[in-house]
Amino acid sequence: MNEDAIGEVLQEYIKSGKVKREELFIVTKLPMIHMEPKLVKRSIEMSLKKLQLSYLDLYLVHFPVPLVYEGDDEKVFPVTEAGGWKAAEKTDLIGTWKAMEELVDLGLTKSIGVSNFSISQIERICKIAKHKPVTNQVECHVYWPQKELFDACKKQGVTITAYAPIGSPGRPERLKGKDEPVALEDPVITKIAKKYKKSPAHVLLRNLLQRGIIVIPKSVTPERIRSNIQVFDFSLTKGEMDEIASIKTKRRYFDMMGAMFPNHPERPW
Repeated sequence: MNEDAIGEVLQEYIKSGKVKREELFIVTKLPMIHMEPKLVKRSIEMSLKKLQLSYLDLYLVHFPVPLVYEGDDEKVFPVTEAGGWKAAEKTDLIGTWKAMEELVDLGLTKSIGVSNFSISQIERICKIAKHKPVTNQVECHVYWPQKELFDACKKQGVTITAYAPIGSPGRPERLKGKDEPVALEDPVITKIAKKYKKSPAHVLLRNLLQRGIIVIPKSVTPERIRSNIQVFDFSLTKGEMDEIASIKTKRRYFDMMGAMFPNHPERPW
């Protein structure tokens, strides 16, 4: 729901010569209401129009469970009377993927991928794919390391992109559990950060990078945005990587996304 605003700023920066289009890597997602194969091309065209671009660098299927399309393209999360998301009964992930592949052939996006997909869903897609997913964007951090998924995706030649890599401290309060552990305050992380004179966020990001995982930390604070990229001037030792891997706390921060679809056959967790 932010493509219009981003499109305006992109045009302002490109036209003023501050940046060239080819210097940017721009990603957006296929809404869950547009997963019917016949809606996929129109959906990316709508996004491109809002972003004022002729192509994307990466287009992702947002979630493996489709939502009911009620004819309103702005109603991206239709809800039931009980307040949950309104999932579509008919699901055709293979059909959706084939429609995604056509977007690459048409030059509307340079690459395609998925988000929140399980191991079996990735394997099903890769089995029939003309264009394999280049990445699977999932929740991944020190408390939810996704090792099994990472290994399975690597076998298929699919990368992992970590959202919430520092534990998503800025997510809405309604998504936070009572007394939940905070990754940025973990004693192992803070100890290592002190040694390197770095922030806990730097250590969390560096750990994922050294595992071969792409990270997309989110911030609205310019100072933190600048700081988050300062992770290439130090390395964690094998001992430190092992110590982080041995942290016993295991939990998702975005459990509610799976809980929205308790009985759906494509629910990824």
